[in-house]
Formats: sequence, C-alpha cells, structure tokens
Amino acid sequence: MEKKDSPNIGHNKKSLLNSPVEHIDIKSFDARKIIEGMGKMSFTSRDTARAAAIYNEMLGDKDCSIFLTLAGSTSAGGCMDLYTDLVKHNMVDAIVATGASIIDMDFFEALGFKHYQGSQFEDDTKLRKNYIDRIYDTYIDEEELQACDQTICDVANSLKPKAYTSREFIKELGKFLKTNSKKKSSLIETAYDNNVPIFCPAFTDSSAGFGLVMHQEQNPDKHITIDSIREFRELTEIKLQSKQSGLLMVGGGVPKNFIQDTVVCAELLGKKVDMHKYAIQITVADARDGACSSSTLKEASSWGKVDITKEQMVFAEATSVLPLIASDAYHRGNWKKRDKRNFSDIFKS
Repeated sequence: MEKKDSPNIGHNKKSLLNSPVEHIDIKSFDARKIIEGMGKMSFTSRDTARAAAIYNEMLGDKDCSIFLTLAGSTSAGGCMDLYTDLVKHNMVDAIVATGASIIDMDFFEALGFKHYQGSQFEDDTKLRKNYIDRIYDTYIDEEELQACDQTICDVANSLKPKAYTSREFIKELGKFLKTNSKKKSSLIETAYDNNVPIFCPAFTDSSAGFGLVMHQEQNPDKHITIDSIREFRELTEIKLQSKQSGLLMVGGGVPKNFIQDTVVCAELLGKKVDMHKYAIQITVADARDGACSSSTLKEASSWGKVDITKEQMVFAEATSVLPLIASDAYHRGNWKKRDKRNFSDIFKS
C-alpha cells in the first residue's frame, strides 16, 4: 500500500530522512580471526568468543534444534539481513520474536520502506512535526508505518474469519509477500520459503495490533483473532520433537521467556523433555532488577529451563557483537552438514 500525502507536516522531512540504514552482510567478511583473537582477551571480548564457540557447537550437534529469539530494535538497526542469512543457510530452525521486530521492521521494509540513520540528540518536537518516529538514533517515517498498519488490515480482511496463531498469520504474510514484496530478502518471506516458523507471543504489541484492531472494527461480526494459547502449544510441540535444543537470544523480554517456558509446559503436559542444552543471550539489561530480560541463564536453570553446562551471557549492545558471532559461524561452515528441520510442516496450516 502506498503512503498517503499529508500536507500539514513540517518542511524538513526529506532532509531528515536522507541516509537509509544499510544492513550488514555477514558473508562479506570473515570474523574467525577476530573471534579467535577476542578469545585470548578478557571481559566482553572473551564472553563473545565463548558465545561464538557455543553457537558453533549447536550447529555441529546433529540432534540440536536452534531457536532464534529477537527483542529490541536490532532489525531496524542493521541486522535484518543477518537474520535472513541465518534462515537461508539453515543456521536456525524456528524464531520467536516481538511483533515489532517482525512487523514494524521486517514486514515494513518488505513493503519497500526504509529505516534511516538519525541522531539521538535531535529535537523530538521537530521530529513529531515532521511525522518522524525515533528509535534512539534511527528514524522511521510515521506515514509509511501507518501504511504498514493498513496493509496488515488488508491482509486480515482477505482471510477466512477464525482464530489464527501468530505463526499462522505470519505464514499468510509470507504468502502475501511472494507476490507483493518490493524487497525480496525479508525475514518473513525467507522463513516462509524455508519452512522456518516465526512466533510472536505478544503479536498485537506492534503494527500488527493496529492493523488487526482496524480489521475487527471494520468486521465486528466476522473477523480473525490471535490464539496465543494454541501458539504456546505449537512452540512446545517443536521442543518435544527436538532431541536437543539451543537458544540464540538477542535481547530478552517475552520471546526469551516464551521459548524457555516450553520445557515447563512440556513437563506439565506429562511429557519427558530435556532442558535447553545450549543457550546464548546478548543483552545490556541489568541483572539486579529481577526482570526477565536481565535474568541470567544460570538463574533460568533454577526454573528447570536451561542447562548451565553450555551457556553464555554477553553483556553488550547486540549490533556490536552479533555480526561477529554470526560471521564466524557462517565461515566455519558447520551449517553445511545440518539436516533441515522444516518445522513449519508439522502443522496443518
């Protein structure tokens, strides 16, 4: 959908939105020597090297299914193609993410829109007058974001009225993008092509929510809904069908807790299941506040969620270390020997 003209906005919009964010290509550089060097250092450098070693071990474990979780704004900040490459090269098997990561950032760019480099010091009143939203030092055109909201509404209007999990709805977005995308390397479309399911447990906390509210307002008697309970059972089923599992977690929040809780859910259903064997989390959250985002992986083991044998916390802003970890793993090539899980195929829709 094309964005609408808004003649009442400020006069500086084009000058503010003139430097698109370019997404890093992990294939274009080989980080192995950097990671090896960081492993001989201390502090966050050594933590990053340990995380890279654990990720490579996950990729080399033929029994391990790998779950990528996304929270925060790394997709808008330049890591979107990185995540697409992880899917394309069989380096992750399922994704659990915030709605914003998948809709406001990935689907948004698939429609042909951009994120722009800006400044965290810009006058936010000036940005508001120009209908520009700010994520720290990154800008989004609010008119384009509203066009994204409307597109979600249009897709929902085209579907059979019933309850969908976020996975099912995102799969429908993948179908939509096959014929309507302007950017062909989106995470949603690539995951659709590679049978990698995407779950967004807080789906409506994003542009998806705005679009679905508009859809229900327009169709009060017959509309779609999001079934988050069945979604939890679906994700737990993937865990049950995995002999072992590993977590690559970017940020924390709902995605982190949702995938960890599959172990507890399986046990409550009377199923025998191992804790997640491998776990990496990259975060800047402070562990002292007792929040989920900042809780350490050792803490998660007290809940029976994560085995502490092969876990690593990396306290760093993710765009500064994740490209190194991903590039190192890509060039070491353990992914070339992995069997594809095709987890999307275990569901009927």
